[in-house]
Amino acid sequence: MCFTTSPARSFVAARSREVARSRETALSPGRAREWTGREGVRDDAGVRSNHSTPEEQRLRTLAALRRVRDRMDREYAQPLDVEALARGVHMSAGHLSREFRAAYGESPYGYLMTRRIERAMALLRRGDLSVTEVCFEVGCSSLGTFSTRFTELVGMSPSAYRRQAADPTADTTAGLPSCLYKQATRPLRNREAPGDRETPVGEQQAS
Repeated sequence: MCFTTSPARSFVAARSREVARSRETALSPGRAREWTGREGVRDDAGVRSNHSTPEEQRLRTLAALRRVRDRMDREYAQPLDVEALARGVHMSAGHLSREFRAAYGESPYGYLMTRRIERAMALLRRGDLSVTEVCFEVGCSSLGTFSTRFTELVGMSPSAYRRQAADPTADTTAGLPSCLYKQATRPLRNREAPGDRETPVGEQQAS
């Protein structure tokens, strides 16, 4: 008696063998994998895996924090807020603030204001802009907040700093090498501003 195999049964058998081979390949120890960021690990077949070690998570967090810091360095004059910064690296605002402080010793707001004050010091030394003009030039919208923060970081008011910079006899940085000049003119945090604890970077409180 002669038996024939139907086309449907042949297709099912072939498909079963293909699935079996795919599973063997997926379980092989040498299977290539690649990093894809937030979603974790993706193998060479495009399968996502959220399993990652604490060290891998820490390195991804540090990379995200560096991107936030670099953005503030570039866009200090823009009306930045912590929510927008957090969205850019796929974090919540609270988580970004905590991780940023743990990594750099100050909040995103504190870091942004330090960058703004550094730029303000350079503009005030140049002498062709008023204090109010400098305030707006570096991204602050409140002259009072700018002056308070400037005094906290530099040790004198913007007006006093501008007068001192205009007086050649009061210039204690004359003749310094460029590397020491940059260090001498960098703002130092005398004390943390009262509102600096987890303060959003937004202009509502930043300036």
